[in-house]
Amino acid sequence: MSRQNYVFTSESVSEGHPDKVCDRISDAVLDAFLAEDSQSRVACETFATTDRVVIGGEVRGPGSVIERVEEIARDCVKDIGYEQDGFHWANLKVDSYLHAQSADIAQGVDASGNKDEGAGDQGIMFGYAVDETPELMPAPILYSHAMLRRLAEVRKNGTEPKLGPDAKSQLSIRYEGGKPVEVTSLVLSTQHLDPDLSSADVRALVEPYIREVLPDGWLTAATEWHVNPTGKFVIGGPDGDAGLTGRKIIVDTYGGAAPHGGGAFSGKDPTKVDRSAAYAARYLAKNIVAAGLARRCTLQLSYAIGVAKPLSIYVDTHGTGQVDEAEIERAVAAVMDLTPRGIRTHLGLNRPIYQRTAAYGHFGRAPDADGGFSWEKTDLAEALKKAV
Repeated sequence: MSRQNYVFTSESVSEGHPDKVCDRISDAVLDAFLAEDSQSRVACETFATTDRVVIGGEVRGPGSVIERVEEIARDCVKDIGYEQDGFHWANLKVDSYLHAQSADIAQGVDASGNKDEGAGDQGIMFGYAVDETPELMPAPILYSHAMLRRLAEVRKNGTEPKLGPDAKSQLSIRYEGGKPVEVTSLVLSTQHLDPDLSSADVRALVEPYIREVLPDGWLTAATEWHVNPTGKFVIGGPDGDAGLTGRKIIVDTYGGAAPHGGGAFSGKDPTKVDRSAAYAARYLAKNIVAAGLARRCTLQLSYAIGVAKPLSIYVDTHGTGQVDEAEIERAVAAVMDLTPRGIRTHLGLNRPIYQRTAAYGHFGRAPDADGGFSWEKTDLAEALKKAV
């Protein structure tokens, strides 16, 4: 029997966090390639520090995109909102070291003769869903994201011009009977452009927006607030701390409430199963819960480089399942083609839809009309119910 009464904590970081700046640039480069050629291969990494962005990796696609990499990076930094001494979109130096994809990797991935397209690498990928929120996401990570996303909105629309782009949040939520009921502590560290603001001033500025996004009754008189607990936070972004692509994998997924596979997402085209199969695993886990087959579900997939079919499918419903897990595993294999090509086709992943995933989580987001966040749909629920 799993624990029913406990406190669980998750954190998020804003789009202006140094690592998220890098994720954004890497995914913007990926989108630029896919916009010109949907079959592009991209593995793009970004490093950022004081007034410098370095981009590297391997690609196969239009050379015209490589010529625009500096412009793409500057546009990302400008949209995030960095115009400060030490990191300004117009003044920073951008170095690009993108090169052609390895022929050794390409031969394992490309289809040829009777061989289907293989996975871009070996690896394990996890998907998770739980019925404690309407989005079928764990509450601590969902609302940690929501706080920062709301603060970014009011910063960028001019309502709160004293806020800076860099921020981190953390929520500790008490569960009772397996359901989230109360925030026991809240941590928010946000960059502010007015150096004279105290921690109390910043709390007064952000508290109304935090109360907007958290469920009624979750903030109580007993909730501990820690807003800018170290005091002043004026120097932010890559000028304050260097950033790298792929360093916030728990923030990107389930906030530690579920296992994570071995790879990050940003900057990788959907032939890389680190990304596409993790999206497929979330899609399947969410549809299992949406179908009423379980209240909570963890799903694992595994792959070998150059091999199309997954090596294994594992489902754990944590004692909440309505049918045997083995039956669900068979149903999953029956209702969705889990080869790399099958995943990309089913979810429509060969599109420029990735830049928007770079901050505030890859999961728990509403599907977009243009195919973004397609893995958040629950259109497979009926097929799964029939299959079991």
